[in-house]
Amino acid sequence: MREFDYVSGSPSGLGSSALLNSKRVLMFFRRLPGLSTIHSQITGVILLSLAITVLGGSFLKQRVETGYSLVDVEELADSVFTISSILKTATPEERDIVLQAANRAGWHFTLRPRALAETFKSSWPGESVLDATMDWLFSPDGRQTPLGGWKTFVDDKRVVSAEIDDKTILVLDGLPSTAFWSEVLDYLVAVITLIVLFSSFGVWAITRPLRKIASAAANADITSGRVIFEEEGSVEIVAVARSLNGMSDRITDMIHGRTRMLRGVSHDLRTPLTRLRLRIERVGDGQLRDMLLADISRIDSLLKESLSYLRDDHHREQVETIDLATTLQTICSEFDDVGHKVDYIGPNHLSANCKPLAITRAVTNLCENAVKFGDKVAIELKRSGDKVVVDVSDNGPGIPKQSRAQVLEPFFKLNAARTDGNAGFGLGLSIVGEIVQAHRGTLELLDGESSGLLARLTFPADLQADSVTAQVR
Repeated sequence: MREFDYVSGSPSGLGSSALLNSKRVLMFFRRLPGLSTIHSQITGVILLSLAITVLGGSFLKQRVETGYSLVDVEELADSVFTISSILKTATPEERDIVLQAANRAGWHFTLRPRALAETFKSSWPGESVLDATMDWLFSPDGRQTPLGGWKTFVDDKRVVSAEIDDKTILVLDGLPSTAFWSEVLDYLVAVITLIVLFSSFGVWAITRPLRKIASAAANADITSGRVIFEEEGSVEIVAVARSLNGMSDRITDMIHGRTRMLRGVSHDLRTPLTRLRLRIERVGDGQLRDMLLADISRIDSLLKESLSYLRDDHHREQVETIDLATTLQTICSEFDDVGHKVDYIGPNHLSANCKPLAITRAVTNLCENAVKFGDKVAIELKRSGDKVVVDVSDNGPGIPKQSRAQVLEPFFKLNAARTDGNAGFGLGLSIVGEIVQAHRGTLELLDGESSGLLARLTFPADLQADSVTAQVR
């Protein structure tokens, strides 16, 4: 005997099979002609649900009836009314014959006194909450209502009765407590089918594609190249992805055009500046000549730093596995060679996946800022779970908390702190921020242990190349 699963409204295992196969059904729907839009797919899901309800309901009834005695209360009431109409016109002898014939067919009819109807109850102590709830939700609505209503109990037995005359009633008892399932099964199949199909449809046709688009947009680094959104699914989802791809192309072209323009301007200014320098060398007033040459040098430094900021070498560079500890120790040695003491704190060796030149440039920029405003600078390397943490600290004046977000913007210079005449043009930290972003990491500006600033770089140690490189069709 196959057990019936009341939770799913199907034989055991059938509900789980439907869930597992729902994806295949929806993929099949997408390939059907005329079902390329969400509207048409919803219509198809509704029609499929109706078909499953009609065909599956009768199938399940047959399977369930092998394990349970399911009866239709409305059909029982019709039978009671039919027999009662015969008994109304029959003689006492004929009534006995009719009842005997009916009971031989498997019924349990009895003639009872009319006063028994006054003892009818609408519930009994052993009735489960599920039975009571389902009887209330799906109460029968036949043409004629049995005596006492559709749900009557006598001595904890459910009965259906009809009036014969003023003194006698016909009572049919022996109804199973699960009689209501015959009424509920079709509704249950319909509800389960709609829930399964629409849930699967919502996930695979709407939610899943939108999540993929949202994830691609959230993780996109537009400066590293074109971001590609997959153009698959319903017509509406494809239209959204195609629009985002077009917007990505326009943004990329705009960034490249701006970069080419600024590079050209910066490069073209170098020639007239060189001519000005040569002419200023011939100025007789030494003090005026020195002032003019200082201005020329500052303009030349600004152009160099701007060109350095516009270089996108860190976007084109490939991810490699390097010994990051050795790289940071090399940076410390290079600063020592030019007279700046930079200490290294950390392990002698630590492997990490990153863009070597880009990380070197980022840490070097932080150290250049640190040695301008402090005489004690340190680079600390450590591993935290699956992340690599690089701290560059100094004992300088630090940066106020309210200005730490602004100093990461290009060409922003802080005048209230860390200014002693050596301030740059506000591009060093912007370059560091872009490099860290390209590594799917974070840049934090924190207070030092005693004073000064602590710049913390955090990025994945096992960075994958495809996670930092834009997709190309």
